Amino acid sequence: MINVTRSSMPSFEEYCEEIKELWDSHWLTNMGVKHKELEKGLIEYLKVPFISLYVNGHLALENIIEAYNFPKGSEVITTPFTFASTTHAIIRSGLKPVFCDIDPTTFTIDANKIEGLITDKTVAILPVHVYGNVCDIEKIEYIAKKHGLKVIYDAAHAFGVEYKGKGIGAFGDASMFSFHATKVFNTIEGGAVCYSDENLTQTLKDLKNFGIHDAETVAFVGGNAKMNEFQAAMGICNLRHIEEEIAKRKVVYNRYKTRLLGVKGITLNPVQENVKPNYAYFPIIVDEVEFSKSRNDIHRLLGEEGIIARKYFYPTTNSFDCVKEVGDTNQTPVALKISQRVLTLPLYADLSLDIVDKICDIILK
Repeated sequence: MINVTRSSMPSFEEYCEEIKELWDSHWLTNMGVKHKELEKGLIEYLKVPFISLYVNGHLALENIIEAYNFPKGSEVITTPFTFASTTHAIIRSGLKPVFCDIDPTTFTIDANKIEGLITDKTVAILPVHVYGNVCDIEKIEYIAKKHGLKVIYDAAHAFGVEYKGKGIGAFGDASMFSFHATKVFNTIEGGAVCYSDENLTQTLKDLKNFGIHDAETVAFVGGNAKMNEFQAAMGICNLRHIEEEIAKRKVVYNRYKTRLLGVKGITLNPVQENVKPNYAYFPIIVDEVEFSKSRNDIHRLLGEEGIIARKYFYPTTNSFDCVKEVGDTNQTPVALKISQRVLTLPLYADLSLDIVDKICDIILK
């Protein structure tokens, strides 16, 4: 079985060595030594001013939205071409997602359509860097400043990505990263928020640790979303090898590109100017008329050979049953069309080129 992704892991010996001291300290959670070490390493690697680590990326996103204390019922402009977490975080925070269509080339939010969706209830824009593709940062920043809106990026796909030499997490007011096992960089489960306003530091601590300030002072009604020491230790190990992992992914990515570029009816992920990519995913867009087979046909044929590709993202989040009251796929036709044609092929650091060739042979045959 060839899965669409496989978690990058350090050697067994390296991880055991990293967690060995936990048996001496018995400090397993509550922002211990490993947690602080990983924070420091990520600030340096991601080139961001401040960071807060979380047990998972979803709670990181919920907490940063809550940290801005937007009035309940306010509107947040976002994209339906994303994972459920993005939309759910907005709704669970008592806000209303307003869905903007996507750019047909980069699959990110269409910045040219954002301004037409702004109302007197709009408080923020929540764009998503899709497959590591970078949003139209300059246009989004211009619109946000013009209308006095916050920009919170969902950067779950964009770990290690840079734009014009600047870490992707340093743009906007805040960015959420996912460190889930399926991502380029993982802490088993996990996530983080990078932010520019130092005043948010205490608020985020309060939100993820019950608002506890000391043994006798609880100053805020918060929850529990702390990253534990075993997660942090995995992150420390994986961060040592991240450039090597991305380089291996690039080899796989380029083999796919060599085999599939120029095939009639198949569109590949774009190459963006001024972007240092992370080779997180290899999506293809299948035109059934030109290619003579549909996305679903390819998905099925690969599956019959034990190769698990993923219809990602499908369906769009504005088509979910639980979002029907605020979602309408007719308002985002490009996102709907792409979701019905996209297929992400297996890609991970140690995927053999023989397997890549087998996948391409099945598609081309």
